[in-house]
Amino acid sequence: MLNAADLPDDIVALKVMLIAATAREAETVAQIARKDERIERLEKLVAAFKQAAFGRKSEKTDPNQFDLALEDLETAMAVIQAEDEADTGVVGGSRIAKPRAANRGSLPKHLPRIEEVIEPHRLVCACGSGLHCIGEDVSERLDAVPAQFRVIVTRRPKYACRACTDGVIQAPAPARLIQAGLPTEATVAHVLVSKYADHLPLYRQAQIMSRQGIDLDRSTLADWVGRAAFELRPVFDALIADLKRSTKLFMDETRAPVLDPGSSKTKTGYFWALARDDRPWNGGAPPGVAFTYAPGRGGQHAERILQGFSGILQVDGYAGYNRLIAPERTNPDIRLAYCWAHARRKLIEITRNGSAPIAEDGVKRIGELYRIEAELRGLDPHARLAGRRERSAPLVADMQTWLIHHRARVATKSPLGEALAYIAKYWDGLQLFLADRRIEIDSNSVERTIRPIALNRKNALFAGHDAGAENWATIASLIETCKLNTIDSFAYLTATLTAIVNGHKQSRIDELLPWNCSPRV
Repeated sequence: MLNAADLPDDIVALKVMLIAATAREAETVAQIARKDERIERLEKLVAAFKQAAFGRKSEKTDPNQFDLALEDLETAMAVIQAEDEADTGVVGGSRIAKPRAANRGSLPKHLPRIEEVIEPHRLVCACGSGLHCIGEDVSERLDAVPAQFRVIVTRRPKYACRACTDGVIQAPAPARLIQAGLPTEATVAHVLVSKYADHLPLYRQAQIMSRQGIDLDRSTLADWVGRAAFELRPVFDALIADLKRSTKLFMDETRAPVLDPGSSKTKTGYFWALARDDRPWNGGAPPGVAFTYAPGRGGQHAERILQGFSGILQVDGYAGYNRLIAPERTNPDIRLAYCWAHARRKLIEITRNGSAPIAEDGVKRIGELYRIEAELRGLDPHARLAGRRERSAPLVADMQTWLIHHRARVATKSPLGEALAYIAKYWDGLQLFLADRRIEIDSNSVERTIRPIALNRKNALFAGHDAGAENWATIASLIETCKLNTIDSFAYLTATLTAIVNGHKQSRIDELLPWNCSPRV
């Protein structure tokens, strides 16, 4: 606020001051209006985020697509933040650098560094003496170079003797995955990783290549993928055989719509995931997952896939798995452990429809079991088992009493009655984790491995046919196993394909399994 003493006596100067004050006030009003607009936009974004995450089931974003929706929301928020910084960071026509409170992480040491030194415009002081370097500020930024294709030119000189006629000597041509074809094994590996890890369909890869002047038809890329799948099949067979030698596995299944030849329609097949993850109890076996395509979801497919396996199988409550423990079963050495996450999910669905004290109490009880598991994860196996028996077993016994008590008082056909019946039906398998350190409290490990299938299903809609789904299972199994073992899938596939085309012996196929490969992320 201006004081009377601060006002100039000169009329012209007073007019200039008033005009400047009016301009500043107008700018302030405009800034407030822009901020109000941004607040309104942010409120809408927050509402959209809440709807995507917590909305009604019919309106909620598909969990498999939630990350994609979140990316768009975060992008929109970044735009608003940039607008705000543009307003607050400009003073007198010049931009003031404002440090951002963002978690940038650190750039990996293995990335190549290209240094640039920016010297001052002069190195001589105003007094005439030369300036000396007393330190420097160093910053790093992540730069990107688009995928670069190059041509490998192979020359094989021919030699002949001038003194005789023994013939021409020439080095043999190197082995190739695609005989007389264009790609190196690294190029084929790049296509595989782009399709099955990055979910980039082949026609989009062809478009990307065309921007660099490489005109390849999608069918050509498909031929490369098919030949690679054929060569990698023995490695996949070795992977699934290695998993079935374990004594504890996870299993789950997910839809895989495929084209039904002759009908121009899709039919529903299924990918069955067989996974091993012994890391929570410090088991010695490396983690891995193998996908198997089947035309249906019946329990006979699980029985066929598991032929030769004996031990604990951790699954959800799908009734098809009951075939594995039926009295007439062909393999009597499988025990089913069930998933507390699915039991909890049944109760949570009830709490979303209004006040449900019994369901909320059940969710709280299961949450306490999860809290204990989080504290025990990674401990020595014996300490983990002892902790469960001491801390979790009393809670489970108390919950069994709670379950019996409320089942007797809740209508059987009500949503809560059905949820309690579900828990009671699988109770023996749910409490099995108390007696076996290998068993997890849930089957989330295998559910995480099948998420890429769901994402690929959204991007590619369906596999072209049953054989295409089987090829998908072969390659995706190796790539997802690489991820579980923090192995660079591109380096692994390049090395594996190269070894195969150079005659790697079938008797040593286990050497090509992902965890026996050295390139790690």
